[in-house]
Amino acid sequence: MLKETERWLSNRSWSVTDRPLHRLMSAKRATGSSVSVVLPALNEEETVGEIVAIIRHDLMQQVPLVDEIVVVDSGSTDRTSQVAAAAGARVVHRDEILPRIPTLPGKGEVLWRSLLVTSGDIVCFIDADLKEFSSDFVSGIVGPLLTEPGVDLVKAMYDRPLGGTAGQGGRVTELMARPLLNMHWPQLAGFVQPLGGEYAARRSLLEQLPFPVGYGVELGMLVDALHLVGLDALAQVDVGVRKHRHQDGQALGRMSAAIYRTAQLRLARGHLIRPALTQFERGGDGFEPRTYSVDTEERPPMVEISEYQKRRAA
Repeated sequence: MLKETERWLSNRSWSVTDRPLHRLMSAKRATGSSVSVVLPALNEEETVGEIVAIIRHDLMQQVPLVDEIVVVDSGSTDRTSQVAAAAGARVVHRDEILPRIPTLPGKGEVLWRSLLVTSGDIVCFIDADLKEFSSDFVSGIVGPLLTEPGVDLVKAMYDRPLGGTAGQGGRVTELMARPLLNMHWPQLAGFVQPLGGEYAARRSLLEQLPFPVGYGVELGMLVDALHLVGLDALAQVDVGVRKHRHQDGQALGRMSAAIYRTAQLRLARGHLIRPALTQFERGGDGFEPRTYSVDTEERPPMVEISEYQKRRAA
């Protein structure tokens, strides 16, 4: 590991217990910062309501750390929107945001558009499929942004159990993202969960970043933030254990392809020879190929969008 990365691990890796809520509230009052929490959601009716309810109870009613909770529904066919609204979130459908630009499928697309329907100086992203959720996920990653003026982006780090075994989750992280970062961006090798969906950042940073529309958004954001603001502006906070729904192996393969594509663009900005991934499933006549397109689209920095510029000027 680079000496710079070792130093970063010592100076920019914290625990949620390092910043109790009373300290965060004092810092929030002193800085005048507002906090938005965004949950991108697609068919998450089983979990989204509890997450919203816990954040509202712990961080809006008990202490006013969070100013708004916005669930961006990316086309759910279940009761995700109704459950989220009943729990107290403001629900916005992805297609209603910036309608002049046709929507594309993907998590990064939803996160990018969320900047237009939130107002917080600090934006906190939380995946909507978490189980046994704790508001520590929010307060932990928002904390350094309130107390450390030089920090612009904070990732959550945690254990990810798989099938009852500790530390075996995050398969795409270990097989794809971590090798890529260690080999090509070794300054980022200290991130425990580089692909984790729980992170917070200053709006002033997010609006300057391009957003890969799909699963490459987390890796792309880390790499681009490193180049834009430097390693010391990035941090991570230990929030305990993350439990969620796990994807099957083929879904992980498609996720890995999107992440590799995101890395490839940042390494060379060259062209992709074949933006597709073929996988195999056993059928009645043996193994049958299934070909999936790889996410290749990226949204420009939000600060370049005219609607966003008008909103800022208003």
